[in-house]
Amino acid sequence: MIYGDIGGKKVIAMQGRFHYYEGYALQEVTFPVRVMKALGVKTLLISNAAGSLVPACKKGELMLLDDHINLQPENPLRGKNDDNLGPRFPDMSQPYSTELNNRLKAIAVEKKIKLNVGVYACVQGPNLETRAEYRFLQRIGADAVGMSTVPEVIVANHAGLPCCAISVLTDDCDPDNLKPINITEIIAVAKAAEVNLSTLFVELIREL
Repeated sequence: MIYGDIGGKKVIAMQGRFHYYEGYALQEVTFPVRVMKALGVKTLLISNAAGSLVPACKKGELMLLDDHINLQPENPLRGKNDDNLGPRFPDMSQPYSTELNNRLKAIAVEKKIKLNVGVYACVQGPNLETRAEYRFLQRIGADAVGMSTVPEVIVANHAGLPCCAISVLTDDCDPDNLKPINITEIIAVAKAAEVNLSTLFVELIREL
C-alpha cells in the first residue's frame, strides 16, 4: 500500500491487487479492503481492466460500473460471519454508491471525458472467454467482463464502505469478430486510458 495526499485528502492506494485466479482465497483477495476500513478509509475507489461486450463501447474508453453479475465460484463472505465486521446477509441492491457515481458522471461531463455506464460480469479466469461465453454474457445483461473487483465490492458493502468502480475497456469482445488476444496491445491501451481515469478519481477525491 502507498500512503499520501491528493487534494488535501489522505489517501491509501494499493500497488496492484490479488486475483482469485492466482491461487489466493477470496478472503485473501479482499483482506486489503478490511485493512483500509480498519485504518479509517471512508470511501473506496476501484479500477480494473475489462473487455467490452457492447459494440458501441470501444477499447480505450472508460465504463462506470452501475451494477455487476458475480460468476466466480466462491464468495469472500462464505464461512462464519463476524458481526463486528458486517451483517450475515449484506444487502446488494445498490452495490455501487449512487452519490459517487453521480459525481463521477458530472466530472466526466465537465472534463469532456467519455464515461460509459454499464454492468460488469466477474469471471474466474485466467483464460479469456470463448465466443459462446461472450454471447452468454451479453444475453444475461453484462456490458463488460473481467476477473476482479466484485469480491472487493462485496466486502466493501459488507463493511459499510461506500465504493465506486471504473473499468478501462482494453479489448473488444465481439463474438462475431473475435481475434486472438494481444497482451502487449491491452497493456498499451490501459496505459493510454490512465490519464482520463486518474483525472476522474483525483477530481472526485478533491470533492469528497
